Amino acid sequence: QVQLMESGGGLVQAGDSLRLSCVASGLHSNNYAMAWFRQPPGQERKFVSAISFSGGNTYSDDSVKGRFAVFRGNADNTLYLQMNDLKPEDTAVYRCAAVETNNDLLLATAADDYHYWGLGTQVTVSS
Repeated sequence: QVQLMESGGGLVQAGDSLRLSCVASGLHSNNYAMAWFRQPPGQERKFVSAISFSGGNTYSDDSVKGRFAVFRGNADNTLYLQMNDLKPEDTAVYRCAAVETNNDLLLATAADDYHYWGLGTQVTVSS
């Protein structure tokens, strides 16, 4: 079965950087579009960034554009989220998600479009 495991979260100060990782195992193929979502305290889950299965296409929410970058290491089935210039409003549980697809243009932003989820990693940004 497909399993996703995030790591890399922590407590940082505003302006710092973090890199989150999501290791995927049990994949049936190499064709998985993936994404990062986050859930701030007391709020609903929100889309952050998505990447196509080839890694050639990405899309990020306006709230993180220019600060966060999503990329993948296909050789090791790992998804990354490089987060720079972190702000207190970035505080959330970050979860990675995956869906098998043959469409390399798929950059889904809705949580319901993804079939597999990790448990999440906590990112806390102090001011």
